[in-house]
Amino acid sequence: MRRGCFIAVLMLVSAVTAYAQWQSVGDVAGFTTPRPGEFLIDAGAAKLRVNVLAADVFRIRLAPSGRFTPDASWAVIKTDWPQVETSVREDTGLLKISTSDVTVEIRKHPLRIAFLDSRGIIINQDDPRKGMAWNGDEVRVWKSMPGDEYYIGFGEKAGRMQRRGTHMTMWNSDIPAYGADTDPLYETIPFFYGIRNGRAYGIFFDNTFWSSFDMGKASRDQYSFGAEGGGLDYYFFAGPAPQQVLSRFTELVGRMPLPPLWSLGYQQCRWSYPNEARVREIARGFRERQIPCDVIYLDIDYMDGYRIFTWNRQNFPDPARLVGDLRKDGFRTAVIVDPGIKADTAYHAYRTGLAGSHFLKNPDGRPFIGKVWPGECAFPDFSRAATRTWWGENFKALAEAGVRGWWNDMNEPCVFDVPTKTIDLGVIHDDEGRKTPHSANHNVYGMEMSRATYEGVRALVPGERPFVLTRASYAGGHRYSSAWTGDNIASWEHLDMAIAMCLNLSVSGQPFVGTDIGGFFGYPGGELFARWLQFGVFTPLMRGHSVINEKNKEPWEYGEEFTVINRETINLRYRLQPYIYTVMEEASATGVPAMRPLLFAYPGDRNGIWNDNEFLFGEDLLVAPVVQAGATTRSLRLPEGAWFYFWTNQRYEGGHDVTVPAPPERIPLFVRAGAILPTRQVVQHADQAPIDPLTITVYPGALQSHSRYYEDDGLSFEFEKGAYFRRSTDQRNSPTATTLTFGAVEGTYRPPRRDVVVRFVDVQGEPASVEVDGSRLRSVARSAAGKETEGWWYDSGDRTVTVQLPETTNERRIRLLPK
Repeated sequence: MRRGCFIAVLMLVSAVTAYAQWQSVGDVAGFTTPRPGEFLIDAGAAKLRVNVLAADVFRIRLAPSGRFTPDASWAVIKTDWPQVETSVREDTGLLKISTSDVTVEIRKHPLRIAFLDSRGIIINQDDPRKGMAWNGDEVRVWKSMPGDEYYIGFGEKAGRMQRRGTHMTMWNSDIPAYGADTDPLYETIPFFYGIRNGRAYGIFFDNTFWSSFDMGKASRDQYSFGAEGGGLDYYFFAGPAPQQVLSRFTELVGRMPLPPLWSLGYQQCRWSYPNEARVREIARGFRERQIPCDVIYLDIDYMDGYRIFTWNRQNFPDPARLVGDLRKDGFRTAVIVDPGIKADTAYHAYRTGLAGSHFLKNPDGRPFIGKVWPGECAFPDFSRAATRTWWGENFKALAEAGVRGWWNDMNEPCVFDVPTKTIDLGVIHDDEGRKTPHSANHNVYGMEMSRATYEGVRALVPGERPFVLTRASYAGGHRYSSAWTGDNIASWEHLDMAIAMCLNLSVSGQPFVGTDIGGFFGYPGGELFARWLQFGVFTPLMRGHSVINEKNKEPWEYGEEFTVINRETINLRYRLQPYIYTVMEEASATGVPAMRPLLFAYPGDRNGIWNDNEFLFGEDLLVAPVVQAGATTRSLRLPEGAWFYFWTNQRYEGGHDVTVPAPPERIPLFVRAGAILPTRQVVQHADQAPIDPLTITVYPGALQSHSRYYEDDGLSFEFEKGAYFRRSTDQRNSPTATTLTFGAVEGTYRPPRRDVVVRFVDVQGEPASVEVDGSRLRSVARSAAGKETEGWWYDSGDRTVTVQLPETTNERRIRLLPK
């Protein structure tokens, strides 16, 4: 969110220490197998441990001194993997460890690692000159870099999506108004993909110290990664599909919990809505103008002197009444929470924090004190389980007032009065009893704060799924929170850059991501705000936000023309709610994110490597945001297959570039041929009314296509007990009939009675008849739409057939029979 916490960490250097100071691992002297799937290799004083976790997943750990660092990880949650059938072969110069998918070749003189696929083709290998090395506490590995291999991921990085030729640092940092070349930023996710010839692999370097990745900037034929401490410990995912890599990575580090439905609606924020009157005015502004919205945020000015867990009673005299009134009008209230606890003995959080030994300590045992918004503050030690519990319990007063959204900010952590702009690196963290310095915990501080928040509010409000938003995090932090890309700028460059940033975060395991719509700093004007809002429809987190000293940026603040445009844009978000929720449920179950770069779905398309200003949302929607001022058309590349322009249902053949209309009120949007797209009626907030009708639009494609639909109560955890509504849908096309089959409903959740409206697009001529479960359905006039519960009609202008039926939970088959 903020303003002025510029990082100046002295150790953030742009180049790796000269290699002459490094010692590479030497020759292999022998190996043992302490347990099935584990190989311990001696190389002089050093030891290498190779763990076969799955046929396509391997863990590599190096101990330069022969003593491994403690086997503990804040990111990894799956440690028990089924035993894998593995064969071992040794000859004079090689040790080969093979599964059904991959062979790990370990060259003995000197020790170098290569991963080969089942055909014997090298996927990835150590650089023969350097390999794995160390320099004191620093560790690093150099890898060979083919000339046609490309790299994506790395979490939150500014600039373009493809990272070949760049050097990147991993150190959570608050840098407001960042640019395309700013590095590092707020989040650390040391995970990336290598993509070559349509095949992908992944590497996760699980190290929380200051680390860096040089992807060919220092040398054209090498890339490397390493850290200033903590050991060389990485996981290799063989792929070959990008989805397989991400599925395995999120199997290792966990997946996003299914969010509450309301958190996928439009959210409105500002630093700050200063008092109750202004908050109520904002709420009225949405409802009177019929602009949907689900969440209103309160920034730091809701607190008493910036003390978290408190209210400013002068400006917010009756918080429970305000929050309750907002809830009656369909709004949830979210509040900001910073980690700094004001060092004030009259303040309950500080007193109880001291009494419970919950604050970070200097090596001499005194609490570390640093200045942030409240002045001098102590900082909770979130690496300690008891402190996380204490933190969560402190939310009781806010939760009892009805607050349901929890915005964790300033948690890199940012400190105003320290030269490094963060907690001193020697400050001691409990680290679950290991007593380690801040240098080992800095990058996980924000993640563990989010964990404490998530677990705390889940305990306080057990019947509702928490919504937590964080600025800083580490790999695996998506288990507890959504994320946004920090303090951006109101510029066309930042809108363009936001696409790549969200995509890299998405494929790095954080699917619930978004940006400050309209830019945090600066004033966007009507056109830029409208275009950014259109992009925001297709980011899972759709939140408008603004700095304190700028003009108002709510959707109606740009004149009547843009108010109408912005209303219809947000309406689109709510119309697509059934599809968005289905896609987000898929992300929670499989790890495959809502926002997907083209190369993620079409890795063999070399044009997709460089294309990061269009993307897929789920499997079926292709989004091409307008990122240039004054543009009224948009050129883009369509992937292979056929695609329908969402606004006109015009069919386009893929595999080449197209140019489509992009008037100010429309974002270029395509639907995949073969898609079965669920939508709903527009509402002013997510739970204003049940879905009725549920509209299913069928886009004809190949001979056969498959889709699925998911729904539940949108709020509770009952879906974990089977209270959900899931059904598959199959489409078959032939010269004799178009057939749509709804599978029987899975799960016990039942929405209120409703109609289902099925729209078949691109129908070439009125059908002779429409059958439902083998019986002819009567034809009705189009004017009967919404009045009749059963019937069908044909619109020759739109070339659509519409079928309206009451919903049933049984299998149902609809057939269109041509004349």
